[in-house]
Amino acid sequence: MNIANNRDNRDKTEINGAIRDKEVRVISADGEQLGIMSSRDALRIAEEKNLDLVKVAPQAKPPVCKIMDYGKYKFEQTKREKEARKNQHTVELKEVRLSLKIDKHDFDTKVNNAIKFLKAGNKVKVSIRFRGREMAHPEAGKVNMEKFAEAVSEYGTVEKQPKLEGRQMLMFIAANNAKPPKKGKKPQKQQAPKGDAPAEKSE
Repeated sequence: MNIANNRDNRDKTEINGAIRDKEVRVISADGEQLGIMSSRDALRIAEEKNLDLVKVAPQAKPPVCKIMDYGKYKFEQTKREKEARKNQHTVELKEVRLSLKIDKHDFDTKVNNAIKFLKAGNKVKVSIRFRGREMAHPEAGKVNMEKFAEAVSEYGTVEKQPKLEGRQMLMFIAANNAKPPKKGKKPQKQQAPKGDAPAEKSE
């Protein structure tokens, strides 16, 4: 039994009684070419088979219509779209905050967090906020940024080089396209920047 007699307002597809063309080229449910006929005759054939007449190529001359179970077709189409969205990965922007005087433990922790984000296919924004007199030494922040980028280079590539914006230095790292390592292998511990000043906890 045909499920609709009008236009499908969701995607503007003309079906059944909404098809008013004088002549249409008709394809059966099995893909067989039934030839050119009036839309009335085409709809009669579809109704005899308890199926729907769907205009699939409105720009063709004459328009092409296919006989099908439109309800089943839409259900399967929606299912495919949901599956595609489910398998589609949305890239998120994750932030890792460093400090100018970061200690080894904090540095290793930040590196491992960034690696986790990059392995998941996300981007990482690395930031350093300069406090007080630290603004006089932006080059020290750039050194820390470069060492951080090197520490995660197996998993990510610098997309935007370190840049000072106000009292913040920012760097953006994008995930590499290479396949992630097999499960069970932990990333190697990274070395903290050498010669750092006394420890200061990052935010």
